[in-house]
Amino acid sequence: MPHTAVSTRHPAAQVVHRFMGLGSQLDLLQPLAALLARWYVAQVFFMSGLTKLRDWDTTLFLFTEEYQVPWLSPPVAAVMGTAGELVLPVLLAVGLLGRLGALGLFVVNVVAVLSLSEIAPAAMQQHMLWGALLAGVAVYGPGSWSADRWVFATRKY
Repeated sequence: MPHTAVSTRHPAAQVVHRFMGLGSQLDLLQPLAALLARWYVAQVFFMSGLTKLRDWDTTLFLFTEEYQVPWLSPPVAAVMGTAGELVLPVLLAVGLLGRLGALGLFVVNVVAVLSLSEIAPAAMQQHMLWGALLAGVAVYGPGSWSADRWVFATRKY
């Protein structure tokens, strides 16, 4: 018996064909999904940086008593952490050097988790979500709706 291709009229073939079409439609949402992920994480970290800046005495106290950042003095860690939370989210939000912004915030996120002696499970879940979104931007790039796409037009984002 000769081998024949499965007819597109076969119910299983129709399901597969429709699913593949849905995948193509979902691909169109990738730029929007990347933009929303960038904006969400950027907003979280930027607001945290503003909070630290608004009450610098409390920030220094927290870096001295609560956050145990290895290899850095508390004042240096406070300045670096706050600067990272204010500058890197801007890069991430506009997608300018988006991978750098994502990697930088990924490091800030990891240091935040490691520097706390105790972290609530709900807070850990948030940090894991932020880390996953940042890892996605770092690995896949900031998407086509980014400044990187226009500034570095020779690369596909």
